[in-house]
Amino acid sequence: MKDEHDLELLIASRFPIISIETHEEQRAVQLLARCASRRQLPVFTWSVTTGWKPVQTQIALASTQDPAPALRHVANVRQPGVYALLDFHPFLGDPLHVRLLKEIATDHDRVARTVVLMSHRTEVPPELDKLAVRFALSLPDEAGIQQIFNDEVQAWQARNAPRRLKGEREAAVMLLKLLRGLAEPDVRRLVRHAIEHDGVLDNTDLPRLLTQKHQILSRDSSLSFELDTAAFADVAGLANLKRWLARRRAPFLDEAAARGLDVPKGIMLLGVQGCGKSLAAKAVAGTWGVPLMRLDFAALYSKWLGETERKLRDALKAADSMSPCVLWIDEIEKCLSSSDHSDNGESRRVLGTLLTWMAERRSRVFIVATSNDIESLPPELVRKGRLDEIFFVDLPGEEARREIILIHLRKRDQDPARFDLTTLARLTEGYSGAEIEQAVICALYEAHAHGSELSDTLVAQEIARTRPLSVVMGEKIAQLREWAGERTVKAD
Repeated sequence: MKDEHDLELLIASRFPIISIETHEEQRAVQLLARCASRRQLPVFTWSVTTGWKPVQTQIALASTQDPAPALRHVANVRQPGVYALLDFHPFLGDPLHVRLLKEIATDHDRVARTVVLMSHRTEVPPELDKLAVRFALSLPDEAGIQQIFNDEVQAWQARNAPRRLKGEREAAVMLLKLLRGLAEPDVRRLVRHAIEHDGVLDNTDLPRLLTQKHQILSRDSSLSFELDTAAFADVAGLANLKRWLARRRAPFLDEAAARGLDVPKGIMLLGVQGCGKSLAAKAVAGTWGVPLMRLDFAALYSKWLGETERKLRDALKAADSMSPCVLWIDEIEKCLSSSDHSDNGESRRVLGTLLTWMAERRSRVFIVATSNDIESLPPELVRKGRLDEIFFVDLPGEEARREIILIHLRKRDQDPARFDLTTLARLTEGYSGAEIEQAVICALYEAHAHGSELSDTLVAQEIARTRPLSVVMGEKIAQLREWAGERTVKAD
């Protein structure tokens, strides 16, 4: 209903050109027809295959397939109406077509004709930018998803009468949550995928649908759905971070006991490479029991002007629709460095888009940004208010190292009771969690090569062979730790 209200308002406001970027052409045309009918306006659609045809009769007008004659036809019409150009974007590079559109738009005060540019991608030419307004279809909300689910269930039962759909209420509730963040056609397909399989909706359907959703979201290479969200039990140390997150779980999830508290916005994880920043980001989502979306800034960048910002807006819109969720931005400094002036201002425009969204969003999207070089980031991104806190993930202490060794032994079906964890923890002073894990892995290879079981001696030998990053890049690591000492909160 909000889409109908907003689009009808644009038509009533007499914007001469409306740009709609969408993959849901049929839904957009139907929406346009409903809005125009309430204003008693005729609606026509154009495509290069059929030319102009009224939505009501679908009878094509002769000799209007070519873009120039099609636009001249609209220019010669002397009555109000809505004219939707479908997939017209390839023709917007022709000066003749741009000029014809401009003449139609500037004559709008005399004849209320609304031109709609509808395609999966529409870059409005600069000549028309001041005459155009952009409109985006929203993704189905909770009530919309419920309605789609009900419609598909009724359709299935009508086709399979007298059979009735069997299912578990808990599975249905989980399915409705899982469908958030998808466009209407994708929601319908996944509901059908669930119920057409065997006529039963239960928990066994959820993993299959989760995989399908992952594939759908992966169509946008800049945003991916992370399936492997570790629990904090798999993250050694980080006691301060765990305590901080535990206190903010209820307000973020809007639980009744915590209402009235501000919704937490996000955190920055700064630290030594290999010390568990990425694992901690995954663990936030796993601990809170919400979806984890990963934003790949490197995949956002495009050689086409404006395309990068558009892809970022689409990704943030998808994250909003998944609310509540965690949005993980890994190694954020690689794409938002304040010292990079070689991209013609693209990084600044991307930063502006991100900052605007961070300031204006009302959805429960918790940002976890990780960085290895916070000094290169612009100050307006890391200040209080944008993010709640900056945590420093340091090299693990002795107790944390002991826990890391235990975790990786158990993960590889080794009995920790056979190992002297205290001695091994002392031997790994200055080692990161990733380096400790690699020592266990290499020791297992050695044990396999000799046909023996893994032992303290083999692990200790691999530890001795390893030159940790704190030694190889000792000066840089020491500088980072000194800088963070008085500027950040220790995660452990």
